[in-house]
Amino acid sequence: MADKMPFVKGTSVNRPPLVCGVNYQFWKVIMKIFIHSTETGIWESIENGPFIPQVKRGEDLIDKPSSEWTEARNKRAKFDWIAKNNITFVLSCDKFFRVSQCSSAKEMWDILEVTHEGTSDVKRARKHALI
Repeated sequence: MADKMPFVKGTSVNRPPLVCGVNYQFWKVIMKIFIHSTETGIWESIENGPFIPQVKRGEDLIDKPSSEWTEARNKRAKFDWIAKNNITFVLSCDKFFRVSQCSSAKEMWDILEVTHEGTSDVKRARKHALI
């Protein structure tokens, strides 16, 4: 039984757990905890998408040029790249190529969720089957 369980030898506080294809739900919770432990803003980037400072010009909001960003906004915008790095670091080659063209960490996370859990309709059908 232990040979079928992911992370048999334990995980590291310095490295995120690898996706092994078995027990995705377990990996997902561990990965969330790992990301939260490094910096809360990184998880916010995965949940909400990348932070892009904007400025209002007339009626429209436009992206602010990066040369005008403050130090705090620059750090916050960098969270998406850190999240993408954390996610790609734990993937096998085939899983990496599924998400390699994504423009944000949120998009990567969403693709992994749909790949392993299915769409919301599939999740709902599974719940009804259990009931």
